[in-house]
Order: sequence, then structure tokens, then C-alpha cells
Amino acid sequence: MILEIRHYTLKPGKREEFISYFETRNREALREAGMLVWGPVRDLEHPDKVHWMRAFADEAARERLKEAFYNGPVWLEEVEAKAMPLIAHYQADVVETTAGFENFAGAPTL
Repeated sequence: MILEIRHYTLKPGKREEFISYFETRNREALREAGMLVWGPVRDLEHPDKVHWMRAFADEAARERLKEAFYNGPVWLEEVEAKAMPLIAHYQADVVETTAGFENFAGAPTL
């Protein structure tokens, strides 16, 4: 499984607005596009930071799903215009799980 651990530094005072939008629209849009998404979570040490993760079966699925989402109408006509002005900086760490990683098989759908 491929995980993206995403770190966002938001413009001062914009964290709660970003979280609200993410929770009410962006997370749903990403999941509808076929991505597993967890978060956002508030950084307890930095008041303008949030983190979230998304997961993919493999690198090919990651590329395919991201390309479809970021070239699609939901991102281009809605999410980009709302989310990007709130973000000062973002970084994504891309990692691959090990054989013993918990994949939450059988866990309830979030």
C-alpha cells in the first residue's frame, strides 16, 4: 500500500476554515474519486498546521486516481478555488507500507 502523509501550513487564522471545508466537501470528493482518506488532524504544536493521509493500493493506482481527480471537474471547478487560497505551503511524504502494516481489513467504513 502506498500512503501519502500530507502536511499543510495554512495562512494565519485559516486552519478552521480549511478543516471545515475539508470535512464537508474535499474528503468526500477524494473518496468518491477512489482514494482512502484519513483526516484532517490538527497539529497540536503549530496552530496553522494540519495533516492528513490518503492511501492507494500501489503506485500505479496512485498515479491513475490522482490524475483523474486533479484533471476532473470537481477539482478544477470547485475544490482548487476554495482550498488553495487557504494554504501557505504543503508537503507530501510518499511511503510504502511493510508486510506487517495494519491495513484495517474488516474495520468499519469511515
